Amino acid sequence: MTAFAVRVVDGPADLQACFAVRREVFVVEQGVPEEIEYDALDAVAVHVLAAASGGSPLGTGRLLHGAAAVGRTGGDASVGSLGRLAVTGAARGLGVGAALVRAIEDEARRLGLAAVDLHAQTRAAGFYERLGYVAYGPEFPDAGMPHVAMRRAL
Repeated sequence: MTAFAVRVVDGPADLQACFAVRREVFVVEQGVPEEIEYDALDAVAVHVLAAASGGSPLGTGRLLHGAAAVGRTGGDASVGSLGRLAVTGAARGLGVGAALVRAIEDEARRLGLAAVDLHAQTRAAGFYERLGYVAYGPEFPDAGMPHVAMRRAL
């Protein structure tokens, strides 16, 4: 088993590591167009990074809150939006994804948020359900893939 730690991103090197993981998973592996993978919300999001004890990046995710999240949470400023959760192929099955979600939830609590919403790829909904998220609303397309909205109260 690979030892890893999850931390809130603090500085440009960590942020570039997050972007590299997202590029590997979303752009290369899943075929998401690079021009829609990165957006203006990256500048205001709280990013988390999972890295192996040797420093190599294993996964990432981001939390939108306040005005940045309102459009994704049905207008509710007390709800954060978890997104861009990505784990490298080599790190899947090691608990990295769950650790990233829990770190984002901890950060949401620290910010005083009441819940966390996310838009899960439908094939990943079971992962989020195991972490306490509940699906709501109809399935919808995002980046050419089916998604479902999910929420977990904190």
